[in-house]
Amino acid sequence: MKPSLVLRMGQQLTMTPQLQQAIRLLQLSTLDLQQEIQEALEANPMLERQEEGEDFDNDDPLADHGETAAAAPAANQENTFQEQADNAERFEEGDWNERIPSELPVDTAWEDIYQTSASSLPSNDDDEWDFTTRTSAGESLQSHLLWQLNLTQMSETDLLIAVTLIDCISNDGYLEESLQEVLEAFDPELDIELDEIEAVLHRIQLFEPIGCGARDLRECLLIQLRQLPGDTPWLAEAQRLVSDYLELLGSRDYTLLMRKMKIKEAELKPAIELIQQLNPRPGSQIEASEAEYVIPDVLVRKHNDRWLVELNQEAVPRLRVNPQYASFVRRADSSADNTFMRNQLQEARWFIKSLQSRNETLMKVATQIVEHQRGFLEYGDEAMKPLVLHDIAEAVGMHESTISRVTTQKFMHTPRGIYELKYFFSSHVSTAEGGECSSTAIRAIIKKLVAAESQKKPLSDSKIAGLLEAQGIQVARRTVAKYRESLGIAPSSERKRLM
Repeated sequence: MKPSLVLRMGQQLTMTPQLQQAIRLLQLSTLDLQQEIQEALEANPMLERQEEGEDFDNDDPLADHGETAAAAPAANQENTFQEQADNAERFEEGDWNERIPSELPVDTAWEDIYQTSASSLPSNDDDEWDFTTRTSAGESLQSHLLWQLNLTQMSETDLLIAVTLIDCISNDGYLEESLQEVLEAFDPELDIELDEIEAVLHRIQLFEPIGCGARDLRECLLIQLRQLPGDTPWLAEAQRLVSDYLELLGSRDYTLLMRKMKIKEAELKPAIELIQQLNPRPGSQIEASEAEYVIPDVLVRKHNDRWLVELNQEAVPRLRVNPQYASFVRRADSSADNTFMRNQLQEARWFIKSLQSRNETLMKVATQIVEHQRGFLEYGDEAMKPLVLHDIAEAVGMHESTISRVTTQKFMHTPRGIYELKYFFSSHVSTAEGGECSSTAIRAIIKKLVAAESQKKPLSDSKIAGLLEAQGIQVARRTVAKYRESLGIAPSSERKRLM
């Protein structure tokens, strides 16, 4: 082919840095957004945080009738920073210098610093202040066991064995390595025998929580039973049940259990109740991770029979363009300093505008979700309606990908609890009347049916499907099983109880 020039028409979307920034801020969670804002405040001198209740002075030449250029979380707040920045460009440096007082007040006083440092300490009448929950970090199971080991008198060899065994204990409290494997890990010159390792293991198994270091479930439960007082009712039956018939107990074959143990139901029932008081995962009592807190992005409340939606103003700080630095920007100056400040001012405008766009989009999406899921707010999960991203995208006039970004890691505080926005989206199942039912509502119904079932004769998946069909909801048995598993509900054979 010969090279030639061809004229073609087409459309192309260019991802400008401003658009990329807006998209990135849109998909950030509240905690990530706060970190992004903090980094922007540290990198851009034109940006500053506006404290609650703080406004520009009316005498300030950059202020427009007392209004600020803050990026308020409320979607209906007007953006005036553009006008203020334009006014700043028309000011000369001499005009600003005339407004600087001869004596500048200090930023802080010694009393303020002292009060700030002591503000986190409890007052005399503060009964709810807890030093441990505010200052301590999570403790691992290994560190908890090692702390008890340091308080135990042992020889150097036994101490070495104990440290090795503790390292082999899982977070659930079980010994993951066999004693033979632990023995092979030691230097042969230490002349350590298998009996020594087992003796040290028995001492560790008596540490708190009781049962840690067990090699299987049977040993774990027996260790806990042996620590009970000898006069505990039905202790002997419980020990025999765990020692010889744990598999039958797990399968809930109570008829065969009573026949093999030669006891009646009145004797088997209290023994099982005693076993149920034990902890099959003793290591789980020690939680290494710290508590994680969720900051809601949207607040929903009912007022005068109307559901009101508002953004959480404490989740995102209010930002504005610094009026002092903005006044230093001169229109005709092309020096390096002025160019830098002009670029910083423009980036500050873009950042504030992106924040406002994020807040407005989040507000629109949250309002539509609340409008669609009024039944859930009034009556709970069983009244949840089917909802997909396409429905909200059409209502707000945006693309589904934008709705997906907005609803990811964003949380809504309602009178029924805090939910991620994605929780309100669910597929639909046809009903006998030709309508639709949300999968979330079906899960709630299944949970309610299982909670009300007879423990001696639990409902099977087929039976639950029949009960749903009687309510006009056509769900297959395998679908019921899928919903049941997602709720963490065991099959009917494992839900069977003797009492």
